[in-house]
This record gives sequence, C-alpha cells and structure tokens, in this order.
Amino acid sequence: MPVYYNDVNQCADDIIAKIGNNIVLATPLALGKPNQLVNALFRKAKENTAIHLKILTALTLEKPKGSSDLEKRFLEPFVERVFGDYPELEYALALRSGELPANIEIEEFFFKPGSYIKVAHAQHHYASINYTHVARELVEKGVNVMAQMISKKTIAGQTYYSLSGNPDVTVDLLSLLMQRNAQDRPFMMVGQINNNLPFMYHDAMLEADVFNAIVENSEYDFKLFGPPNMPVDTADYLLGIYASTLIKDGGTIQIGIGSLGDAITYACKIRHENNQLYNTLLADLAITEKYSDLIKRIGGTNTFDEGLYGSSEMFVNGFWHLYKTGILKRRVFDHIGLQKLLNQGKIKPVVTAATLDDLLDAGVIQPKLTRGDFEFLQHFGILKQGLQYQPDYIETEDKREFSTDLTGAENRAELAKHCLGAQLDNGIVLHAGFFLGPQSLYEALRNLDESESKAFFMTGVSHVNQLYGHEELAILQRKDARFINTTMMMTLLGAAVSDGLEDGQVISGVGGQYNFVAMAHALRGARSILMLKSTRDKGGNVSSNIVWNYGHTTIPRHLRDIVITEYGIADLRGQSDQGIIAALLNIADSRFQEDLLEKAKHAGKIAQDYQIPDTFRNNTPERLETALASYKVQGLFMDFPFGTDFTPEELVLVQVLKSLKAQLSSMGGLLKSIFQTIEVRKTPPAAQPYLARLGLAEPESWKDEVIQRMILAELISSGHVADE
Repeated sequence: MPVYYNDVNQCADDIIAKIGNNIVLATPLALGKPNQLVNALFRKAKENTAIHLKILTALTLEKPKGSSDLEKRFLEPFVERVFGDYPELEYALALRSGELPANIEIEEFFFKPGSYIKVAHAQHHYASINYTHVARELVEKGVNVMAQMISKKTIAGQTYYSLSGNPDVTVDLLSLLMQRNAQDRPFMMVGQINNNLPFMYHDAMLEADVFNAIVENSEYDFKLFGPPNMPVDTADYLLGIYASTLIKDGGTIQIGIGSLGDAITYACKIRHENNQLYNTLLADLAITEKYSDLIKRIGGTNTFDEGLYGSSEMFVNGFWHLYKTGILKRRVFDHIGLQKLLNQGKIKPVVTAATLDDLLDAGVIQPKLTRGDFEFLQHFGILKQGLQYQPDYIETEDKREFSTDLTGAENRAELAKHCLGAQLDNGIVLHAGFFLGPQSLYEALRNLDESESKAFFMTGVSHVNQLYGHEELAILQRKDARFINTTMMMTLLGAAVSDGLEDGQVISGVGGQYNFVAMAHALRGARSILMLKSTRDKGGNVSSNIVWNYGHTTIPRHLRDIVITEYGIADLRGQSDQGIIAALLNIADSRFQEDLLEKAKHAGKIAQDYQIPDTFRNNTPERLETALASYKVQGLFMDFPFGTDFTPEELVLVQVLKSLKAQLSSMGGLLKSIFQTIEVRKTPPAAQPYLARLGLAEPESWKDEVIQRMILAELISSGHVADE
C-alpha cells in the first residue's frame, strides 16, 4: 500500500532517500504533470548538486508571456483570468532563461509547437521517438520515478485512483516494468491528487496498491491548464470543409487540437445538422464538381445516421462537440465476436430475440450457457441486470427460473421475453490516450455520470496508435478510418515536413503522426489525411508551404496518401511522381504554382509541355474570402465557433496588436505606423475601453503616450473606432 503525504517536500525527501541521488523522473506530457511535486524535486536538486535529476517528459505547458511591454499589458490580465493558480514548472523557467543547473537535465520527445526554437538545452536534449515507443525508451533510460497528477473516487466503499487524462504512456510503462525483475533497480510510482481532474474509468482506473506514494492536499488542487480556443480563419474553414467530405458515415475518425480540428468539427456539424445548406456550400465552392468521384468513393456528404467512432491519441474538444451533436455515436465493443456481428449487420444496437439466435449461430455463446457466457451477455446489455446465474437456470428478480439450455426454441423465446435487455451496453464512442482542452471540456467530463463517462475509454497509446497485440479487434473497430493530422510543409514529391526545420531545429515532434500514417496503410479502407495551409506569412513575406524539396522530412514520400490545403484535395496514394506533382500543384497557392512547376520540369520529373489546368489557377486568398462572404453574413463561419475566453475588447485588441506587429516588422510598415500616429489628434471616447484594458487610458510616460497613439491609430484605421 502507498505511503500518504500532505506535503510535496516531504514526499520529495523520501523519494531521494529511497531512490538515491540519481533520479530519473518520468512525468506525463501536457496536463498530467504534478507540478508542485516536480518543482519540489527540482528545488532539492538545485540546492544539492550531489543529486543528478533527469526529467523525461513532453509537451511542457507554460502560461503565455509577452515579449514586449505591450504584449505583457495585454496578456497578464488574460492569463490571470484564464489560467488562474496554475503553478509554473520551475524547470521550464530555468531552461528558457538559460539558468538550468548542470546537475539537472530535461529531455522531451515532443515540444509545444515552436516553443523551444533556439533554446539550446531543449534542442540538445530533444529525443525523436515515436509515441508508441516512449514507454520502452523510458525503461531503457533507467526511469526510477514516475510522478503523475491523478484523481480519486470512492466506489462501493473502495477508493480508486484514476490517471484521468494521461494513461497514454503510464499504463504501457507499468506493464513493461511488471515484466522485469523488481530487484533490477528501485522504482516508485507517485501520484499527486488534484480534485479538479475528471475521474476516468477503464485502463485509467487503478487501485491504491499500484502506487508507492500518494500526495493529497487541497492546496495542490490547482486549476487545470486550459488552452483557450484559437480563432478559425477562412483558410482553416476551407480545409475543414474539404476534410469533412472524406469522412464516411459509420466510420472512424482521428483529429488533432487547434483551429484546424475545430474547423473539421464545425464542417461536420453543418453536414449533419443542416445537410441541405452543406451540399449547397459544396456546390458553391465547386467541391462537388472537382472531387465528386473521390467523395463518392471514400467519403460522403449525407448526414451521419450511423455516426462515427473516435480512435485518437488525443481527446480534443472537437470530439466532445461531435458527441453532443450526435455525430460521435457509433459505439464499438471490446469483444471480437460481438463486434464482427455488428460490422456484418447481423445484429443491431437494439437487443431482440434474434440477437441471441445470431450469437448462437456465430458460436459467440454456447447452446448451454456457461457462467462466462452469462457474464458476457449481461456485461453488454443483452441480458438485463438483476439476473442470477445458476448452472442449469437463470433466475429473475421475481424468482422466476429459465433454463440455460438454449437449444429449445420455446425456452429461448421465454428467456428472451423475460430476460433480455433493451439495447447493447458498455459500448465505446472514443478510445484516446490523453486529453487537453478548454475548461469547458474538463467541466463536461467531471459532470458525466459513470455510465456515460465509460463511453470515453482512456488508455495507452500502444492500444490507440497501433494495431500490434490486438489486431483483430482493432481492425474490426476502426473500419473506414480517417486519420486527420496537420503538417507544416509538403514536398512536390509527396514527403511531409511536420516536426522540424532543415537546420535541425525541432518545432514539435513526430509524436503519433507516423503511427497513424502507417496504420492508415495497414487498415483496409483507411486513409491518412494531412492538412496544411498553402502559405505562411512571416513579417509580411509570404512563402509557399508546398516546396520542391526540403532538407528534413517527417513522413517519407512512399507513405504519401491524401493532402488537403484550403484550395483542394490531392489524392496521392499510388500515384506516379508526375501524378503527385500535378496533384499538389493543383492545391498550391497560385502565386507560387509556376515557379514550382518550373523546378519540377528542370529536375526532369514532369513533362516539359505540362500546364496546370485553368480550373486550378485561381487559388488566391481573395477568392476564398469572396466564396465564404455570403455565408459569414448569415452568421456562419465565425472566428470562434465553439466560444472564446477573450472579452469583446480583447478580440479587437488581438487584431490590432497582430496588425501592429506585422507593420513594425518592415521599414514600410514602420513608416506607415508613424504617419498614422502623427495624424491622431485626440482620443475618441469609443477608444477608452480598449486603452483601459491595456492600462493606457492615462499614459504615465512619453513611451506610454507613443504606444497609446499607435494603438489609437490602428483602432481608427481598422474601423473599430471612428476618428473625431
């Protein structure tokens, strides 16, 4: 049984006493870190250089911080309101400032995208590992402490603990550690309770004896890290609309976090809730005209009558909205025989007398029911609760008895009449490895009753991200899978650049992307879909994200499949090199198409007389804005389709600050900003709320006054405030 603590410092002291001065600490990616305990161990090592602390983790979450005075003015009140008492991880602060002690090492396998560019220690110690291999590598690296934030719940008088939103690596790690000799090296499993964490069941649920130490103190119940929803722009929406046409009703879906995931969810909601509008939209955008054959072959534009099942390493907010909309409703069952009959259409979710007949015919249950058969039937709702099993009969709550011998039609009919349940039970709408999302997602999960909560099966990435070890069941459950991920760049020969730059700087990590791409090729009927915006804008300089070649790749070109930009769909699977080039040129921004085509011709990879079809030569942002303009007037395709933590004033200021930053990045923009500032004569009353939000209503220095004038000028020029 575990030792219980109410103080992280005492727990940290005891960890060091038991493990020694060489601590190899693993802690989950993203949400599951026990921040106070990790900080306590960090401080112990910082104070005692005899201790060597190596922290193995990923996706360290940090509160947003501004780099300029103006950004700080905007962010600090927002961060205080949205992130509350979330405690900063001290190792991250030290790492970012370059003050990490020599006896402390931080190794991550996935970064928050773009967060550690040019941060020397992070780049030096990044480990490129497939998500499914992380648990194995932790063992190889000698992990001797696993520390995780957990929740607890009392069920039928017994206390259970839950890994909640992070069983992803932990359940796989514990399984591997159980296979080795416990005397090989000491190991401690340490949990820190946070009562704000939703209690999740299934593989996330553990008994007390799994832990060596548990820390519980209400002072450690900090607010969960809830990244706010990001705005969804026109390009995002077009990407989401295209992707939604490739999702087959009755199939499987995986989506990621951020604006593109929200765009897919939103498009699916329109498809399901307003199907006529959806198909009109597809016609107006010429999507049906250009891709009707592909959509008919692998996707659809009808409503989601059978619904979707989710199989995703990450349980994102989009899945919750799909569930509440009635799209994420195809339930799968962790039983090969039952799932096979469902896939074949021989049985339905509604239980009838024929359900028993079909189970018998398929050999799923025996003609004379065993106790195992009875427990199977009752677990999945085929037999109702309250029944009791005896070797020769089943007893109802009113003491009626029915023979367990199902060979006779009359007895089978009587048993069906009195003992059958109403519909299949304990089905799963989503298997996932971890979750991260806004506060509304955590609140929704906390408020679920046990039965509904169990429809969301949190488990290890070894189960979700691959087929090994449970191939037959996974293949049955993940029918018509669409694994939808994002990438940064595509080469014209079909390789994806998703995690790093050609100079070696790591942007994020491979994570589970390779796993899902490979699985899409292994599963019959599955497709990998990589989404990217066709261009990027840095300081006013626009570049193409479809390039001829690049010095780094994440997904090799032989695993090419479907690629989507805001301009269309490229089906690359099985295509020749010339076919791949032509398909990607069709969805590239027209400002870069000819240059890309010339490079392909120069390399001898496409016919010298090849021309991009006229129908794909108008790939411009202006055309997209025009295409969605009439729908936006109707209140569709808003910036935040699933709500926002920003106030109305903050939403305006986000645009103002973004515009100012872009202007000040070039000499021309700087001059424009100066002239606009000079022209501002006085402060319009309508500007006061914006200035007050930034603490600039009454400037205290000449610098503040200059900044105030710049903000006023941009508010006026952007039309948010009228000049007076």
